[in-house]
Amino acid sequence: MKDIVVFSGSAHRSLAKEICEHLGVPLSGADISRFSNDCIQAQLLANCRRRDVFIVQPLVPPTQENLMELLLMIDAARGASADYITAVVPHYAYARSDKKDASRISMGGRLVADMLKTAGATRVLTMSLHSPQVQGFFSMPVDQLTAIGVLAEHYQGKDLSDWVVVSPDFGNAKEAATFARLLGVPMAVGSKKRVADDKVVIDSIVGDVVGKKAIVIDDEVATGGSIIELLDKLEEFGCQQASICTTHGLFAGKAVDRLQGHHMITEVVTTNTVPQDHPDWTQLEVRSVAGLFAEAIRRTHDGKSVSKLFRGVDPQYAPPPPRDGLF
Repeated sequence: MKDIVVFSGSAHRSLAKEICEHLGVPLSGADISRFSNDCIQAQLLANCRRRDVFIVQPLVPPTQENLMELLLMIDAARGASADYITAVVPHYAYARSDKKDASRISMGGRLVADMLKTAGATRVLTMSLHSPQVQGFFSMPVDQLTAIGVLAEHYQGKDLSDWVVVSPDFGNAKEAATFARLLGVPMAVGSKKRVADDKVVIDSIVGDVVGKKAIVIDDEVATGGSIIELLDKLEEFGCQQASICTTHGLFAGKAVDRLQGHHMITEVVTTNTVPQDHPDWTQLEVRSVAGLFAEAIRRTHDGKSVSKLFRGVDPQYAPPPPRDGLF
């Protein structure tokens, strides 16, 4: 592709390389170094002048270092006279800090959005933000992708006659309903209350799960505490087994041990928005979203609609339907 340059920070180079393979362009070099006083420096090793620059960097642990790398790379591209600079952030970690739900509390989702703008980003390309309002934090165009179609492909073609899609809470129910529609199965919802970052209480299940097998879908699995709490309640309500399905499989802390050791879990399906390095976890199935990001980058570069990627998949991300009398 002409006049397009793709760089990657340290967070997830394998995803950036795969995106470039789909695009048919090389992954351009970047030198990330550190001074003796622990300050990070970023140098881009390809010409950016009058180019369309894309910088791939999910905000994954160590999140603060990866964020700083991204900001410095954006600043370097701006200083190198790039025409457009798109921050490709497959996992926007600070999306969970999206509301003022306690006194004198920070809103990291908005702050990081401002930092990206100040550094020089002209657009953000991301996937499955934790909540819809986060997109409004940005004072620049944001293209939010969804992996729901990629995840659904894992189950399509299988016998799902006794399966049910389960959302851990009502906040995720809309996505779960769309997922259930794609698979042609019913859905249920857990009634959840979060009491700490890694502790929730699920007091009931809304929907029929008796004798069913569950596909538990959530946008992110970090410590796995919510999932284990939900599975215990599902078993209490008569559910037989479960497949865990998530876009962002962070699997932090004791998550892998928790999920591997639970007797109800038959598989865990996730994407490669964050690096997955669990060679001994036989239950883990990783679906690639590199092709989706590559097509979104291609459409962005060519000035074409990104939302058309999701027509027939998820109406929340697809173009608005035509209305009679309007043109």
